[in-house]
Amino acid sequence: MADNPTLPIDDPDLDDQGSNDAPFTNDPDEGHLLAEPPHPINWNLLTAEDAEQEWWALNNWVNWLRHTYGLPVTIIPPYWHRHPELVWELSALHLHWLCTYDLEQNGSAPIGWHADFAATQERLREWVAAAGTKLDTDRPTRQTVWPGEEAGTPPEERSTENREKDFEEFVAADVAGRQKAEEEFYHRLLHDLGA
Repeated sequence: MADNPTLPIDDPDLDDQGSNDAPFTNDPDEGHLLAEPPHPINWNLLTAEDAEQEWWALNNWVNWLRHTYGLPVTIIPPYWHRHPELVWELSALHLHWLCTYDLEQNGSAPIGWHADFAATQERLREWVAAAGTKLDTDRPTRQTVWPGEEAGTPPEERSTENREKDFEEFVAADVAGRQKAEEEFYHRLLHDLGA
């Protein structure tokens, strides 16, 4: 049986920057239940600091999920983090899991989560097939060009030999982009206030 996800686990695949925390914690230094109830994650609105925490928490949980259930790459590919449709789906499933296994939840909640998990796997298969992401190669999800829109350059497939390094670089770039946007926002705000 897989490790109990409510306790710290020793699994090198779940290592988030040197921490062996439980896959659901948002605190990289702690391996215990969260003090506040879980809440939906709107990836479009996260600050740089919050995004970094959420990326690592989701990555840990996705690694736990794929190992625990032996999920193939057709359901959870290594480069899921590069595909917003997979991020949103997995993030929603993670939140559902957190709520299901809350200590105050009804005892029958886990069977409902597993039913929803089965439906989610079908959606994930469809997303992965459409995205074209595979075990050792990845390309951006193709976009349908509507009438009147300019056709962009077709996405190119690229290979990456180290998934963990790719994830770290992806998160660093995402956090840096959010940080820059925050700094620009506050700079404009201060300028508008005449400070």
